Amino acid sequence: MCTMRARELGVGAIWRLTPGLHNAITDVAGVRVGHATVWFGDGALTPGKGPARTGVTVILPHGGDLYRNKVAAAVYTINGYGKACGFEQVRELGEIETPIALTNTLNVWRVADTVVDYMLRANPAIGIDLHTGTINPVVGECNDGYLNDIQGRHVTPAHVFAALEAASGGVVVEGAVGAGTGTTCYGWKGGIGTASRVTPDATGSFTLGALVQTNFGRPEELRFAGVHIGQLLCPPQSLGQERGSVMVVLATDAPLDSRQLQRLCVRAGAGLARTGSTIGHGSGDFVIAFSTTQWASKHTVADEAQVMEGLFPAVVEAVEEAVLNSLCAAETVVGRDGHTRHALPVAFIARH
Repeated sequence: MCTMRARELGVGAIWRLTPGLHNAITDVAGVRVGHATVWFGDGALTPGKGPARTGVTVILPHGGDLYRNKVAAAVYTINGYGKACGFEQVRELGEIETPIALTNTLNVWRVADTVVDYMLRANPAIGIDLHTGTINPVVGECNDGYLNDIQGRHVTPAHVFAALEAASGGVVVEGAVGAGTGTTCYGWKGGIGTASRVTPDATGSFTLGALVQTNFGRPEELRFAGVHIGQLLCPPQSLGQERGSVMVVLATDAPLDSRQLQRLCVRAGAGLARTGSTIGHGSGDFVIAFSTTQWASKHTVADEAQVMEGLFPAVVEAVEEAVLNSLCAAETVVGRDGHTRHALPVAFIARH
């Protein structure tokens, strides 16, 4: 697995804020990430049987019982061509009560079903005790059908449980792993990327982390650290229709409520735009944000303007860097029918 990250190319100076210890969403205390990768078969596509280049990635806001200790949350749709699950209840109640799962488009409902099974194991009274009610799994997706036998829906309950059980803090594996195994970014191999920022003391000194599943953009649009690198890598061509997608997950330890978290979600679009995204007509672009502090404390920030002044640029920078990290970490993948997504030529970028 490649471990290259954007900062290793010497571009860190373009960002103003300081990253956390691991420059990952897990720098927000308590947040854990787990992956399960599904990879088998080569050659011609046999619908329903392979080859498979897909997976699932899970984000746990804290290590406790999420159903009993829900987190304040928000969701935002930048462009709604997608199959997100569970968003309406989050919009209505401003809470998340399960792990967040990312997968491929046609696997959303099977993954959601397994997340419900996982929560029922820990909370067997759900749906029986009148005081517990039901459960709202939150699942996002990107279409990995260019490399993967997407009809096969090869992410099974065993894979989801494996990702949940493997979830941990610290360093997050990036690139062609988990839900990013079969995705494409700006025509190159995309995948999972993450980054974090710590806001200045003057604005509260909070940590903001982002994790992205990238599957969007035309090659000629790619901007890397402000350089139109896509135009240097690709010959001039007519722009085709953007049919990509991206999932952005934001975590923070700032004690924000759902309205304030939704304000953070909106700023994720600015981070995507810095990498060249134009959010196309056929694109599914969604943002999920949660606060790890609200579940432990019902107190919100006293000075919203001051705190947001620190968090808004943190979102923009973390999302931009997470996208670039997803590209730098991903290795070349050959999928069904010989379809290939090449690794981004980081050596070329380093020279420019």
